[in-house]
Amino acid sequence: MSILDKVVAAVTPTESEKARRNAREKARRAAEGHDWLARILDHHEQIEAAFSAVERATDVAARRAAQAELAVLLSAHANAEEAVIYPALIHFGHKMHGTAGYTEQAGAKANLGELEYLNPMSQEYADKLAHIRGAVAHHVYEEENDRFLDLKRLSASDQARLTQRYVEEFERFAGVNGSDRPVRPNEILDADLRATPRQT
Repeated sequence: MSILDKVVAAVTPTESEKARRNAREKARRAAEGHDWLARILDHHEQIEAAFSAVERATDVAARRAAQAELAVLLSAHANAEEAVIYPALIHFGHKMHGTAGYTEQAGAKANLGELEYLNPMSQEYADKLAHIRGAVAHHVYEEENDRFLDLKRLSASDQARLTQRYVEEFERFAGVNGSDRPVRPNEILDADLRATPRQT
């Protein structure tokens, strides 16, 4: 972990597991059916499971495969929030919350990309992964505890628009195939190859 990572980790508050559970429960109560917030909460849970899968992997190939799946899910989720939810926060008077989201997710993406350069079975990799997971957990807590709840006060038509646009953007970035499951990187590659005309 770099000196900058250590400084950021030192100044980023760590919430208790109880505080995180309470925030998630509060957000689940605010969500309605399969609206944008319910989908985001589902994605947060999938991201947590994807981090655990990377940590549990016992060899290089398994860890790289799990890391690739985490990257697809985290990137699709982040890009959908950045395209839809953060602009809504800014537009409806919550500029600090919107801009904080962009900043935090940019850091997570950069750090996740850095894992590509590390030996996946090394302590350096484990430290970097733990740092990323901690930063993402804090970011998720901030969103679920209050940032996103501000948008639940919007009109029904605004809620519907946020849901439609979030689903569109997530599916576009994740390559979702009609379910709410991100397509694995090798499935995306296979689909791209099938869609590309062969040179003769």
